[in-house]
Amino acid sequence: MFSAKIVGVTDVTEQRAVASRVLQPALHQLAVLVAAPATVLSAPDGQLAGGVQGWYVADVRRLARLEVSVAGSDLELVRAETDDAGRHRFGYVARGLGDPIPDPTVFLDRVRELRAGELRETLSLTSTAQRPVDVEVHLDAQPDDTPVARVKTGAAEPSGAPRRRSWRLRLERGETRSVTERFEAEAATGFETAGWKPEIAVEADDPDLERTVRQAVGDLAGLMLREGEDRFPAAGSPWFLTLFGRDSLWTARLLAPFDPDLVLSTLRVLARRQGERDDPATEEEPGRILHEVRSPDLDHSLPPLYYGSIDATSLFVCALADADDWGADADQVRSLLPAARRCLSWQLSASAGSGWLRYVDRSGRGLANQGWKDSEDSVQYADGRLAQAPIALCEVQAYAYEAAVRGAALLARYGEPEVHGLEAWAGDLRERFNDRFWVGHVAIALDRDDRPVDSVTSNMGHVLGTGILDADRARQIARLLAGPELASGHGVRTLTSHSPRYSPLSYHGGSVWPHDTAIAVRGLAAEGLHEEAGRLARDLLGTAPAFAHRLPELFGGDTPPSAYPAACRPQAWAAAAPLAVLAAAAGLRAGRDGPVVADRVDPVLGAYTLSGLRHGERRLRLEVARDGRVILTSR
Repeated sequence: MFSAKIVGVTDVTEQRAVASRVLQPALHQLAVLVAAPATVLSAPDGQLAGGVQGWYVADVRRLARLEVSVAGSDLELVRAETDDAGRHRFGYVARGLGDPIPDPTVFLDRVRELRAGELRETLSLTSTAQRPVDVEVHLDAQPDDTPVARVKTGAAEPSGAPRRRSWRLRLERGETRSVTERFEAEAATGFETAGWKPEIAVEADDPDLERTVRQAVGDLAGLMLREGEDRFPAAGSPWFLTLFGRDSLWTARLLAPFDPDLVLSTLRVLARRQGERDDPATEEEPGRILHEVRSPDLDHSLPPLYYGSIDATSLFVCALADADDWGADADQVRSLLPAARRCLSWQLSASAGSGWLRYVDRSGRGLANQGWKDSEDSVQYADGRLAQAPIALCEVQAYAYEAAVRGAALLARYGEPEVHGLEAWAGDLRERFNDRFWVGHVAIALDRDDRPVDSVTSNMGHVLGTGILDADRARQIARLLAGPELASGHGVRTLTSHSPRYSPLSYHGGSVWPHDTAIAVRGLAAEGLHEEAGRLARDLLGTAPAFAHRLPELFGGDTPPSAYPAACRPQAWAAAAPLAVLAAAAGLRAGRDGPVVADRVDPVLGAYTLSGLRHGERRLRLEVARDGRVILTSR
């Protein structure tokens, strides 16, 4: 018997509301090239054929369509290769051309090369047919000038008219003929593509691990920008190919054992824009480090220079301390101490009154949540209710404590005067944190009424290694992070699976973020909890093959893992995550007298050798043997 539901008026209204909802375009099935500030999003077969697909430069889509075709035949994809973050190769067969036999005899090879202001398409046709073949090949392009912010809404139509370029070629047997088309666009952002070619490599029992590291290094190279001579990582493709405070700083911190100079140059770019005045519209404050930079000539939801980040200012000081620990040039560290001092003074002034670093969007046009979990529903109680601002996040207080302790030590080491009241402030913060945030675990936040927001979240992983917790509480946190509530088998869930709001594909309510897990691994290792660190490192690295060895911004941590459709790929701190967890899982850290490693770890990642590490001018090589012994050598 056939039965059907009768749709009522209310149901129709609800369906229309869903149909009219603005959805961010899906990215997970696209082939992505990046050479910041440019990126190309294409279909898996290499065609740019509508929707979000296109060539973007400096936050503007320059081409909305770029399709190759041949007269008289369809093109069937037989090969797609990524040579590096800025080069793709696609192979097709034209089965309607050439010899009238089942096997293809006419082949088209397409190489796409991306540079900051140039896109190059090289088409090579080859024939194995018995007789000469006449081929007419077309390349259809549609120029565009749509800002990326409009494309992100999912409702933007291209502005330009399609154009066709055609070539007529005669192919003899065994002959290959090539044609090239170049497209150019200015990248008027003040930021340029940066060369970044570190000698980072891994040799491992697991070939997937080697491929993951190669992909990560290539993606990071594609995401590097520079201002003058100073390099920094752009946050991610396609929406965030620009300077960010938190993202750029955390990426640089995760890479500090590989490139302390990158930490310094990132800090210099941010220091040039450090807050100088109070401006409620942009949330600029004296000493504050920005959240995001955009072109003032383009429409964005936030001001072009926006300071609404509650954690970037503390992370600035922590990153400078990291660079110093990893042997960065002393004169360059010294030159950044005035900016660090202003950051520490900002911490004191911003926490005056409540004693916490809190945030609230006073303008009504900024971010509702200003920590790394910046979605509107990211801060919630265990029963699912949302917390009300002003909010004090747990990891922000931990970053601030670490910044105060390490910042004071930096100033003393370089013979600089102390920041008055900083030491007492840090001691008081640590005591109050352990009193107010501890609810059997670390609460994600305190709400506007100073009540603990008691949900079990991944934020507590960021607290580890900062020094704000004692060893016993750090072990309790480790058990939670590596236990079934938060450990998905592919990384740390952002929210416990016991929450009434949990979903594996909720942006900050159950998904897995690679950088989030990497920070937890880093913190666990710093606390000496190598078993839990190794287990989470194994889970995260073992997930990379499910995403063609390119870890996305976030994903669903169910089994098997699922793509979050709108996730950016590559994302800088996700690309840095595999490198950071390999180093941390071996217990690598900067000791007082130079780098140290654990004597032995659980070899859950198998045997591997990681090269390309640096401490000042010393080049380091880290080896984890099959029995778990860890060996660090230098040259």
